[in-house]
Amino acid sequence: MRRSTTLLVTAALAAGTLSATPAIPTAPAAATAPTTAPVRYEAEDALVSQGAVESNHAGFTGTGFVNFANVPGGYVEFTVDAAAAGATELTLRYANGTGANRPLDVAVNGTQVADDLAFGPTGAWTSWRTGRLTAPLVAGRNTVRVTSAGALGGPNLDSLTVGEDSGATDWSLAVVQSTTARHTPTSIGGWSYPVGLYLYGQYLVYQRTGDPRLLSYVKSYVDRFVDAAGNMDRNFNNLDSMQAGRLLVALHEETGQTRYQKAAKKIRDRLDTYPRTAEGGFWHSTSTDRRHQLWADGVYMVNPFLVEYGRQFGDAGYANDEAAKQLAVYGGRLQVANGLLRHAWDESKGAPWANPQTGLAPEHWCRAVGWYSMALVNVLDAIGPNHPRRARLLTLLRQLATGIERYQDPATGRWFQVVDKGAQPGNWTETSCSSMFTYALSRSAQQGYVDARYAQVAQRGYEGVLDRISLGSDGRTNLAEISVGTNVGDFGYYVRRERRTNDLHGLGAFLIMNEQLAVR
Repeated sequence: MRRSTTLLVTAALAAGTLSATPAIPTAPAAATAPTTAPVRYEAEDALVSQGAVESNHAGFTGTGFVNFANVPGGYVEFTVDAAAAGATELTLRYANGTGANRPLDVAVNGTQVADDLAFGPTGAWTSWRTGRLTAPLVAGRNTVRVTSAGALGGPNLDSLTVGEDSGATDWSLAVVQSTTARHTPTSIGGWSYPVGLYLYGQYLVYQRTGDPRLLSYVKSYVDRFVDAAGNMDRNFNNLDSMQAGRLLVALHEETGQTRYQKAAKKIRDRLDTYPRTAEGGFWHSTSTDRRHQLWADGVYMVNPFLVEYGRQFGDAGYANDEAAKQLAVYGGRLQVANGLLRHAWDESKGAPWANPQTGLAPEHWCRAVGWYSMALVNVLDAIGPNHPRRARLLTLLRQLATGIERYQDPATGRWFQVVDKGAQPGNWTETSCSSMFTYALSRSAQQGYVDARYAQVAQRGYEGVLDRISLGSDGRTNLAEISVGTNVGDFGYYVRRERRTNDLHGLGAFLIMNEQLAVR
């Protein structure tokens, strides 16, 4: 029988040597799950009587689910292992698209432990919920039989999870420990926005935990590119190259070393001569094929850095005005009637992807919209209640929140690679943008930028992202279904993008989201 480890991390995460940086220790026991992690057993791999394995309703885990025959007595029998004898929580994941209860009897090792356990309507066959009970297991091999008790048969049964979360799992620490075990500050990558995004997320974990090893790792990475005098061999001719500048500001705040201020000022000064559209929006890049273009991605690459630079170095007057202006210009060009943003706009209308009348790209690529949503929240947090562009930014955010909610996948809580076309063949729910939307909605509701009900939308998104994280046989976290870096294209281009596990785009977004929702 195939088993898949569920969303709970063990205390024994590997934490390899980090080159010259001290090893980052495993999480303290108070922040971890129990010694034996809960294990999920997929129903399609169990012994089935009077039922069929199907996959025609979205939202299941594994490769399918069991559809009970509409008669009493059908069963799904799981063979499960227990490390020790004792009372253990059993969690059954199910869907019931009818209006009637479909009760189940549960027996463990031939002894009935639950009679007519209720599995009521979930609203749709794509809406999955869980039912729980506690039952005695023996050490070693056990059989758990779930039997339909009513004339309608049982609900659609997706999985059985054996084990209970006895404490709060610190997924942020788990991801950091796993990632730093896989990569040294040298091997993690060059000066780039995906590395910068991930390490900014790690910095947030450092701020909460105070563990100096987390900061030391970030510093070791940055010091590869900044010499003792603050010099950097970078021309900053595209916005992507500026995102990791947030680490420079953070390191100056933490260490007081002027070299980080000097390096950050090089990015700030580059903006004085950086090319813009007629309305003042920063081009995405000065390269020939990207001139005159605004990409929604770009606002996150420069504007969170800018407002943090302004606060840290006494330049908030310029920085806040510039960042608010950029978000307003980009929003004015990219946001359309459904509240979402198109991926890009070309002022010259000459790009192959540009609509010849509007200059807009054809699709709403999810991570581009996610970048914009996070940047918008970061800048609103910085500019204060009396900024003249605040009302405009709030309008953009509220329209965007409406669109994000509208296109949330009801089955998974996540969002699709092409946000508004979830029903089209080939589309798939993507993890990094789902983390970004979840963060932006949660923070916006917390700050009062949007209605408080969006906190529930964010919570559904959070649960959906957690369904994408698991532990490998090496005890390290794996975050799945993350799109690789992406240019502007059509629907087919986006949905065919490679899906990776543990890509830094997703890991960084996950940490930012998790620090907002799990530990605030």
